[in-house]
Amino acid sequence: MELINSLIFMLNEMSPYILLGFLIAGLMHAFVGQRTMSRHLSGSGWRSVVKAAMVGVPLPLCSCGVLPTAIAMRRSGASKAASTSFLIATPQTGVDSIAATWSLLGPAFAVVRPVAAFATSLLGGMAVGYDERKSPAGSDSGRADACTNCRPVSFSRKCLDALRYGFVDLVGSIGVWLVAGLLIAAVIAVYVPADFFAAVGSTPIVSMVAVLLIAIPMYVCATGSIPIALSLVMKGLSPGTALVLLMAGPAANFASFTLISREMGRRTAIIYLASIVIGAIGFGLLIDYVLPASWFAIGQNCAACHHGTGFGLFPTECSAILSTLLIYSIAKRYIVKSKTFENMTVKYTIKGMNCPHCQAAVAKAISSVDGVTGVNVDLSTGVAEVEGAHDGDSVKKAVEAAGFNIA
Repeated sequence: MELINSLIFMLNEMSPYILLGFLIAGLMHAFVGQRTMSRHLSGSGWRSVVKAAMVGVPLPLCSCGVLPTAIAMRRSGASKAASTSFLIATPQTGVDSIAATWSLLGPAFAVVRPVAAFATSLLGGMAVGYDERKSPAGSDSGRADACTNCRPVSFSRKCLDALRYGFVDLVGSIGVWLVAGLLIAAVIAVYVPADFFAAVGSTPIVSMVAVLLIAIPMYVCATGSIPIALSLVMKGLSPGTALVLLMAGPAANFASFTLISREMGRRTAIIYLASIVIGAIGFGLLIDYVLPASWFAIGQNCAACHHGTGFGLFPTECSAILSTLLIYSIAKRYIVKSKTFENMTVKYTIKGMNCPHCQAAVAKAISSVDGVTGVNVDLSTGVAEVEGAHDGDSVKKAVEAAGFNIA
């Protein structure tokens, strides 16, 4: 019963802010086009890096969702420096995770987190820009493709697209990780002894390195990492160590490093990873040794976690809505859809898809190929069934342009 109370408390605290974040995210997606972003991100100077960071910080994309977006931007004309800045800033935070951070960890964390993401992305982006400028092979190879079939979209259609993206696509992208984060956090809060982390937590730099060693190979989304960080702090880890998890967990993982190495070179990938590590530890130490400890005192918020309070009507209604969206998105993700094509059908195995956002990007890319009359992309198996008389090489190029591979 205590586990259920802890889980419901965290869900009630987060759900109103997460739903608001989903709505804002959908509006951003529908009314701010990707090509508009890419047009401002060419060049390896500091301006493009700052612009990329400013765009990336509020954008609610997880690590696996930001990879194809950043690669598409890169291939549409964005520089390596701007693309790296975007890759570092975006998965660490977003309007949804900022709101959820405020709800569980307090206003200080909610402010420091995007500031840390912004500063870290500047560090990484400018370092890559310097490397681009001094390297003979560092010239910008991105290309800006003209939009040949652009048609105006009505305001009502954009609003519908905003709702669909915010409350269907985005929930599908982070739903599994949010549920996993909540479950892990509830288990830690209830079953891990209070002195479990005492030995490691007494030395923040040691605990930060330990968290980095766990967080870098692990994947957790920006919102899903929040309840885990809260539970770890309540068990004795320092607030600075919690910030290390909040930064490194969403931004750095093996999949990101591998794809960045392939698309932008190993040197860029190493700078990307080093920037996240240095930034996370730097801001973690800043919190633990420089900023007032009272700013990051979150014990009062979590005390209710063990006493079953926080079950107000409005938060409970929001939790019910969010739970319904999560159940729908998870069922949609793991229930295999079958679709029969009457015409010629070719199957392709796609590598690199991790979430519904990736799935939608692949489907959209393949649909743009001449001769394709139908596409069914199965996220669980990685198989894309393509209907119509089409050219296989064109499909491969379209998939690669979206940031994925055909096996």
